[in-house]
Amino acid sequence: MIIKASWIGTSVFAVTAIAAAIDPDVFAGVALAVALVLFLAGCVVFLAAFVQAVGRSREVEIGIGGLYFLAGTAPRDVQIHLLGSLGAEVVIAFATASVRPFTSLAFGMLVPVYGLGCCGLWGARYGKFAARSTS
Repeated sequence: MIIKASWIGTSVFAVTAIAAAIDPDVFAGVALAVALVLFLAGCVVFLAAFVQAVGRSREVEIGIGGLYFLAGTAPRDVQIHLLGSLGAEVVIAFATASVRPFTSLAFGMLVPVYGLGCCGLWGARYGKFAARSTS
C-alpha cells in the first residue's frame, strides 16, 4: 500500500509538472496545487513515520539511514520502488523547475518530502533493525 501510494503521488506530480512545463498558462495552477498537497501530505507521513519509529525504538536500534533511506532494513525490491519513486520526484522537480525558472514550478522542489516520508513510513512499520542492547 505504501509503495503504491508513493508511485501514485509521483505519477500525479509528473503528469501535472510536465504539463505545466509545456503549457504553463493552462496547467501552472494545477501543478502548484498538486505540489503543495504532496508536500503537506509528505510532512504528515514523515511525522507519522517518526512517531512509529520512536515507538519501535524501545525494542530496536533505529538509524536515520535505515529508517528513511532503507539502508540494510528493507528487501531490495522495496528499496528499488520507494527510492526509485523518491529519485523520480527529485529528477522531475529539478527538470521542470529548470525548464521554467522563476515560476510556480519551483514549488515542485518540495515534493520529494512525500517520497521520503513514504520511505520512512515503510521503514518504521516493516524495517528490520537490530535488537536494542540491554547493557
